[in-house]
Amino acid sequence: MVNPLLQTIEALAKEKGIEAETIITAIEDAVLTASRKYYKTNENLKTRFNQETGQVDLFAIKHIVTEVTNPETEISLSEAQGLYGEEAEVDMEIEFPKRTDVLGRIAAQTAKQVIFQKVREAEREHIYAEYNDRVGEVINTMVKRFESGDLIVEIGRVEAVLPRKEQSRAESYTPGERIRTVIKGVNRGAKGPQVVLSRTDPALLIKLFEQEVPEIYDGTVVIRGAVREAGDRAKVAVYSRERDVDPVGACVGMKGTRVQAIIRELRGEKIDIVEYSEDPISFVMNALSPAKVQHVEIKDELDRIMEVVVEDSQLSLAIGKKGQNVRLAAKLTGWRIDIKSDEEKRKEVEAQFGALEAGDASESGETSDMEAAPDAGDAPEVGDAPVDVAAGDEPAVGMPDAAANAGDEK
Repeated sequence: MVNPLLQTIEALAKEKGIEAETIITAIEDAVLTASRKYYKTNENLKTRFNQETGQVDLFAIKHIVTEVTNPETEISLSEAQGLYGEEAEVDMEIEFPKRTDVLGRIAAQTAKQVIFQKVREAEREHIYAEYNDRVGEVINTMVKRFESGDLIVEIGRVEAVLPRKEQSRAESYTPGERIRTVIKGVNRGAKGPQVVLSRTDPALLIKLFEQEVPEIYDGTVVIRGAVREAGDRAKVAVYSRERDVDPVGACVGMKGTRVQAIIRELRGEKIDIVEYSEDPISFVMNALSPAKVQHVEIKDELDRIMEVVVEDSQLSLAIGKKGQNVRLAAKLTGWRIDIKSDEEKRKEVEAQFGALEAGDASESGETSDMEAAPDAGDAPEVGDAPVDVAAGDEPAVGMPDAAANAGDEK
């Protein structure tokens, strides 16, 4: 006949998802702790669970030595042979039974606390080992209750927490509601629920696409990046490994059925699906969708700064509500994006040309002043006298008195 206590232990182990041996070890440790408090000796005590009787047996262990120095933990060879005959040898250990029925109520309370603590620790280790390898996985949960803004949900028999910062602003929850979340992490030392979930992490969006789009699941289409402002808008960059497969079309689906299923799961969050490109300019142009980009220029490749020019009518669309579109595009591409309208860029270019012309005029004016104002101390030499040249005349350089001399000869 199976012992009732052993049946209880097995039922508890099944409920908590831990091994029955773990609970038995916890019971042995609890009785050992209570026994040390009761006997208050330096004896080497040991406990053993008897599965037939359901009792925990307590023993004092003594080591056989030739010369005893500590009577509480050692026994002489002659004394041991007197008890057990010639079989007793040096370095062997002998177990001396001790009573456990004298431990009393306080010792029982101590044992109870130790058992609960050991079972909780074992349960937490089991949860950590089970869910730590599942970080990033999407799971179905059921809303259980609210605690200071945080949401406590159930994953099977395990409680998990959906913190307030990981909840979408556009969503509200009611107890008993089923929601899909992504496992963000597992806390080993937390006092409350160990498993931390999220509804705002981009990993949730990626996993939902993997579930809805077969081409992503089988690796034909690859998600190269995803960014979100949960509840408002998200951008996903996709890339096709096969030339004949349109990555954006595969994610959208026939009449938008695939992406609409994801939008419904995210409670109406808008999703922009853009094509990934190794060329940063093309990637930025795609990422600013739905705005139409006119011109892109890399301003600083080291600091990853780009200047984007759009038509005046596309400026508000490119920037988005409160800068949302350009902010998500910058996160997705990893580039700092400076957006300007066509009119702003034209004025900027005109201002630059005006500054250049003003600089050229200033330089030419300084040169003219230098030529028109020679040093007063310089006396013109022969051949250096200024000459008034009319249209078509060619001055005889170095012969200023040639005409006068010719008149004198006549």
